[in-house]
Amino acid sequence: MEKSTILITCPKGIPPFLTQELRALGQPVLSEQIAGVETTGTLDDTLRLNLRIRTGHRVLFLFKEFIATTANELYQHLSELSWEDVIPEDGYVCVTSSVDTASINDSRFANLRCKDAIVDRIKDKRGTRPDSGPERDKSVVHLYWKDDHVSVYLDTSGEPLSRRGYRKIPLGAPMQETLAAAVVLATGWDGSTNFMNPMCGSGTIAIEAALIGLNRAPGLMRSNFGFMHLRGFNEALWSKLREQAKQEATKRLPGRILATDISPDAVEAAKKNAATAGVEQLIDFSVCNFSDMLPPDNGGVIVLNPEYGERMGEVNELAKTYAAIGDYFKQKCKGYRGYVFTGSPALAKQVKLKPARKVPFYNSGIECRLLEYDLYEGSRKIKKPKLPPA
Repeated sequence: MEKSTILITCPKGIPPFLTQELRALGQPVLSEQIAGVETTGTLDDTLRLNLRIRTGHRVLFLFKEFIATTANELYQHLSELSWEDVIPEDGYVCVTSSVDTASINDSRFANLRCKDAIVDRIKDKRGTRPDSGPERDKSVVHLYWKDDHVSVYLDTSGEPLSRRGYRKIPLGAPMQETLAAAVVLATGWDGSTNFMNPMCGSGTIAIEAALIGLNRAPGLMRSNFGFMHLRGFNEALWSKLREQAKQEATKRLPGRILATDISPDAVEAAKKNAATAGVEQLIDFSVCNFSDMLPPDNGGVIVLNPEYGERMGEVNELAKTYAAIGDYFKQKCKGYRGYVFTGSPALAKQVKLKPARKVPFYNSGIECRLLEYDLYEGSRKIKKPKLPPA
């Protein structure tokens, strides 16, 4: 299949880091959108993107664009596309969609017409039709219909890339793997210095830091992608890309990764998740309050993701935690760069340190900030020389 536009979706706030990843891979960046980045390439190029991208959710390969104002027009245009060359007649297809057009009140109807056009075309050309349903573990087609403009994509990821496969014990409300990776990338940490993650919860931030420090491709942990169920899947190329990624990964880090939590259950879950990810030997886990965590010498990065409760009682109690974070930074973390990820501007003020940088992110629809604090050794104030008496 010839080159086409490739749209990689991601949560709001992440596109700058996804752009950074694409450029590092040598991919052109056509446009940066609110929740995605466009590049270009062949269907074979999507294999490498699915393997390497840390901050994207889905790699969508543009199959066709056209104009349609009604469901019947949609069906007609879709039934003219060569689906039999893309989806096996003995396979399975799932249709997902994003629909905002005046002629459709229920996006499920658009999904149904899209699915009907695909399977009817394949049955007409091949004599039999693939099964269909909601599962995304085989061939996936994504329909984007805005006003009268229709874009039809092959979802080469299938299940979202955030599902790395290592988080067997997620605990309460864990940060998504893709967001955790973006947070680590935002700190600029590369494995050469120490990485501290108090309040580690199920360990996602620490695990993503280990994968980044090792230059280990996140897709190596997954055994199933949407592209594997399309006709013409280049299995030899996939094996080559996987082997190359394994060769480029390192086994050790110059810096240390330390992760702690006050909850023994959280630390136990984090250890098991790290073991599934194959990085448990690189992370020093322990049970303790964050304020008792002693940073190693030589500096580095410290990232905390405290709760940002919604009820007033929670907020009042959490204010003490945020104030304690500020004290911890000032008293024990000199020589480090400190980061607090929070969705509460009011609580962030309780840290009582001036952030050097505020990076916007979104966590499950909540607008958040990654606040950066430079924790210098000693004072940065420059003393002005005293003037001689007049």
